Amino acid sequence: MLAVTLTIGTLVSIMFFFVGGVVGWLAKEHFYQTSPVYTHPEMFDAAGNIIPDEILAVRFENDYDYDENEEDDD
Repeated sequence: MLAVTLTIGTLVSIMFFFVGGVVGWLAKEHFYQTSPVYTHPEMFDAAGNIIPDEILAVRFENDYDYDENEEDDD
């Protein structure tokens, strides 16, 4: 009886995994096809047109090498 329960439980779990994957994939495709492309309000001019040449992209890089230059006061 234990072997049958474990077998059925395993098969049901695998089926739920695949059904969930298919439903998730279909939901993602539906979301991407029906939702408009999200853009920030700062990307539009007064007439509602996208401003492609006034967008500024900033990239901050972490500098963790500052420990090498510090000296202890001990």
